[in-house]
Amino acid sequence: MDNQRPPMEGEPRRRPTGYLFPAWTNKIATAALTGILVMGGVVTFVVWYYFSPKHTDVGYQPVQPVPYSHKLHAGDLGIDCRYCHTNVEKSAHATVPPTQTCMNCHVTIKKDSAALLPVRESFAKNIPVEWVKVHKIPDFAYFDHSRHVVRGVGCVECHGRVDQMEVVRQVQPLSMSWCLDCHRDPAPHLRPKEESVTQMDWKAPSDAASFGQDLVQKYNIHPPTDCSGCHR
Repeated sequence: MDNQRPPMEGEPRRRPTGYLFPAWTNKIATAALTGILVMGGVVTFVVWYYFSPKHTDVGYQPVQPVPYSHKLHAGDLGIDCRYCHTNVEKSAHATVPPTQTCMNCHVTIKKDSAALLPVRESFAKNIPVEWVKVHKIPDFAYFDHSRHVVRGVGCVECHGRVDQMEVVRQVQPLSMSWCLDCHRDPAPHLRPKEESVTQMDWKAPSDAASFGQDLVQKYNIHPPTDCSGCHR
């Protein structure tokens, strides 16, 4: 039994004997658990956002070996995307145009331009221009351009307003979740097949929701959402 007398008025309260740690140590477990939960939330957010394609890939705009302006060619001059990306409606890959495609025009237009020297050398030596790929998906994922564009998915849905870009940049994350969002609800991204998929400023009618659903039914569109749809 503790026979210590109670403290007198004004006398400091003394801790009873028999305790190894001071009273404030009782709060350590609560503070540690709170800190772990807070740090766990912060780490989760940092990884979810800063490690995701929305942050790491969107906005990617590499410098190309030739200062090619999509705004000039596809926008101001109105050259159809398919003139350069010839296989976009026929194969999985849209293809990068060979130098011959460039020289079809530039053999006479700006034929002495210093900026086009790499193109002329490529044509003369039969060595491809080393364009830097902008839009990439992982090697373990499969994407078929033709299956999308022939069903009425416009180029702008994935690539943005390329016709307004001096230098092409990535505007969508191209992540699995982003693809699945479209596969689960393709209606907002469709246009009639008679409307060119390369028309960047095409707008759906005011009743876009029902308009898109009508196209889903008309074209019998049922995009896969299982793993084998993209991982083969």
